[in-house]
Amino acid sequence: MCTSCLGQLACCCGSAACSLCCSCCPKIKQSTGTRFMYALYFLLVTVICVVMMSPTVAEGMKEHIPFYKDLCEHMKAGVNCEKLVGYSAVYKVCFGMACFFFIFALFTVKVQDSTSCRAHVHNGFWFMKFAVLLACCSGAFFIPDQDTFLNVWRYVGATGGFLFLVIQLILLVEFAHKWNKNWSSGTKHNKLWYAALALVTLVLFSVAVGALILMGIFHTHAEGCTLNKIFLGVNSGLCLFVSILAITPCIQKHLPNSGLLQSGVISVYVMYLTYSALASKPAEQIKGPNGNNITICVPSFSSGLDDDNKLVSTLGTIILFGCVLYSCLTSTTRSSTAALRVCKTTVPDNEVARCCFCCGPEDDGDYEVDNKHGGQAVIYDEKEGTVYSYAFFHFVFFLGSLYVMMTVTNWFHFDDAKIEKLFHGSWSTYWIKMASCWACLLLYTWTLIAPIVCPKREFIN
Repeated sequence: MCTSCLGQLACCCGSAACSLCCSCCPKIKQSTGTRFMYALYFLLVTVICVVMMSPTVAEGMKEHIPFYKDLCEHMKAGVNCEKLVGYSAVYKVCFGMACFFFIFALFTVKVQDSTSCRAHVHNGFWFMKFAVLLACCSGAFFIPDQDTFLNVWRYVGATGGFLFLVIQLILLVEFAHKWNKNWSSGTKHNKLWYAALALVTLVLFSVAVGALILMGIFHTHAEGCTLNKIFLGVNSGLCLFVSILAITPCIQKHLPNSGLLQSGVISVYVMYLTYSALASKPAEQIKGPNGNNITICVPSFSSGLDDDNKLVSTLGTIILFGCVLYSCLTSTTRSSTAALRVCKTTVPDNEVARCCFCCGPEDDGDYEVDNKHGGQAVIYDEKEGTVYSYAFFHFVFFLGSLYVMMTVTNWFHFDDAKIEKLFHGSWSTYWIKMASCWACLLLYTWTLIAPIVCPKREFIN
């Protein structure tokens, strides 16, 4: 009875309603559509946080919205709505979003049947859940003792943001191994896959070396930038070390699929994190020949620096959204979940090599396709059970909420944080990103040596 009632109500404000959006859209799996809807919620709140951290947007609203001051006073948000902007507002909104996903993580623990009551709530009732999300974000503004709340929540956010970074790094290593394994399987039938592997590996290492050279040119100076020089040397040396380690006979004996492609992916990502860290480092100054201060350790472009910074911040914010959503959505697939548990992922003997291997269907089968309402066709791929962990899905979004909160507010440099200065100098951001480089290299190294250190256990390979 409960399942029947919930199913009928979910038709009005659940996945069935979503399928009515567009009949010209391609078929979509029910599990994918559900995750996409949660991602939209996440993206919406993240955009609101970015707007709250932007003085440019706040000034624009003040100029273009009629009766702005009267509206702010009516909402009791201050003279110029100062209570709705800044890092404290972002903390409160992200607190509401984090509570929303954490509650659903607890609510969906051990849900394995997609026809259960809790599964219907997870896969439907979108309007009601949006109202709950809105209530959580709004209710955070009425928390008493705001100073204590902000101080405590700051450290909770830092812990959750760090855990999310760890998950992101594990997924990257899993992605690299999966890529090499899929393309290597194609060499049994077509030798051209060897050429594809060699070409992509060459491109990856060329990008990594090119990035290293550019950082050496623009982020170092003969009379300063000592930290930059040290870490450029250390990170490039570690990339060379793991690349050589991956093709040693001892590693190849236990991990036949190990190769330079994975090392190339890791090297490019490490160079990206290194660049991001160097760009986040506060600029240094030295005395010039005429006694004037000269800024070093940053690219010295002669004109349009403010416009360039705005462009970099905009692109960086878009990249941030993409990375967070990719990590949240891919961390709940079966292979990625196995990787996060450090388990061995079984690969079928008849695996087909694909150029776009990551976008291929993870499971093939005969699923029920619903197109009765004339809208978008929905593939019900969870008739026999859930295809991903609902609880873990919400928990990753919970950590993603904390990561966005800390990133948008510039981690611990929140007092003068602005979204336009997201990629400007900050020591805390510098060390966090530099530590991420070493964590990524450490995780990849562990996947190489783990079968040797613990021969009785099975790991991803």
